Amino acid sequence: MVSKETLDQIKSLPLAQMVKREPWRASLPHSETSHTLLWITRGQGRITVAGRRSGFGTHNAIFIPAGTMFAIEPGTGTFGSVIFLPQDERLGLPTDPVHLRTRDVSAHKEFNANLEQLQRELDSERPGQDRAAFAYAALLGVWLDRQHAEEAAAQYSDAATRLVARYTRLIENKYPTGHNVQHYATALGVTATHLTRVCNQVSGQPASQVLNDRVMYEARRLLRDTKEPVNAIAKSLGFSTPAYFTRAFQSHSTMTPSAYRNGAHI
Repeated sequence: MVSKETLDQIKSLPLAQMVKREPWRASLPHSETSHTLLWITRGQGRITVAGRRSGFGTHNAIFIPAGTMFAIEPGTGTFGSVIFLPQDERLGLPTDPVHLRTRDVSAHKEFNANLEQLQRELDSERPGQDRAAFAYAALLGVWLDRQHAEEAAAQYSDAATRLVARYTRLIENKYPTGHNVQHYATALGVTATHLTRVCNQVSGQPASQVLNDRVMYEARRLLRDTKEPVNAIAKSLGFSTPAYFTRAFQSHSTMTPSAYRNGAHI
């Protein structure tokens, strides 16, 4: 049986819709409670997954497991789809990030056909619609398995990439604590200098920016999507004082938290 809660987590939307109104929701590092599958049909851009930055282009498929930090910066004229999939073992989805650059035309057609059928079932009210939508979501998992084979493991096998992936996992679990890079480096058994050097190598950003961007994403989300007082938001994100939070936010976004909340960013 496929529960309504599980089916509600299966969604497909155009990439442009994800980034059109508030680009920071895509371009600042964050994670989703569902698995995220990106399918690029035109254009190019950059994506950072688990701290690893790389370029993407047409007919790239990028799978991001739930709870994994990522940020995407699509270029002008980039088109594609974003598919959200539930954390359900029956779908057989990968446990690690996968970035595929497919060249086989038949593989492109197969993915597009499965995605179109999935969307058709999500939009329908026919009997068995829930089972059919789940089945097409599972077929996307099969497609990923067949395409990437050993490629995903090879992409994430080197020591530098593994360290940065561990760092982003720690950030995702602890960013509201206010811990600095030194704390994370100690937890990872390396020096802050080494962690920064490796982050620059893998993601093109220092360790401090990786951490700060994640915190600022959450700050924007809370200011935009909730009515929590600024003081409470500052405290929930580990800032010692509201004034410190205001300075950090203004440095990152060029406006105060209150101005951002009141619509100065629109």
